Amino acid sequence: MKQLLYNQLTERKRVGRKSFTVLIDPDKVDANKIDRLVSISMEANVDYLFVGGSLVISNNLDECIKQIKASCNIPVILFPGAPSQVSKYADALLYLSLISGRNPELLIGQHVISAPFVKNSGLEIMPTGYMVIDGGAPTTVSYISNASPIPSDKNEIAMCTAMAGEMLGMKLIYMDSGSGAKRPVPETMIEKVATHIEAPLIVGGGITDPEKAYRNCRAGADIIVVGNAIEKDDSLIKEMSAAIHSVPVIA
Repeated sequence: MKQLLYNQLTERKRVGRKSFTVLIDPDKVDANKIDRLVSISMEANVDYLFVGGSLVISNNLDECIKQIKASCNIPVILFPGAPSQVSKYADALLYLSLISGRNPELLIGQHVISAPFVKNSGLEIMPTGYMVIDGGAPTTVSYISNASPIPSDKNEIAMCTAMAGEMLGMKLIYMDSGSGAKRPVPETMIEKVATHIEAPLIVGGGITDPEKAYRNCRAGADIIVVGNAIEKDDSLIKEMSAAIHSVPVIA
């Protein structure tokens, strides 16, 4: 199984090089919007593009990714909310297991259904322990998953969940307070988790300004994902990227 992007992520983590990811929801963009987001992302040296969402009710996932790939060389990684959200045109797939919940369908059930298609897709598969953190407001992911998020003041629960996910073989850990969250994942929780795992740590949800993105990186996040804030103001891409990439690397 190829591990090109995963190896890149682990090497970036090893030297302390932080990554910025723009999340594109196919339901919320048209061709013109995609072109604009890709253009700004290239100018801002965005590291990765995540494509997907909790629903994706439109039928243009393939076209969205093909348009992105035709315009830039930024790696495109699928962030699927369902087995149907798989496209062979992407570079890699976050194979998400909702380790913070107790819904067996999202722990393993949907994976059993999607396994043959995913296996034959040719995508780089990155097993990812997905943790939903309470962001102070109901989110699509918490509703769709039918699982209670981890309370934002329960750092030990988040730490133990991430450790369990890593020991079960998850290559990445993703902490997400969800699109439209009133508050992002607390820095104290990020730090607690980051100091107890070796896997690259992805953090997203509720990050609305460059300063918060920077502080999350200093707390231990390796990859920052921003989607909702950019949908509202795509000029934030350059500011977010500059802040994240200003975090000192290990000499």
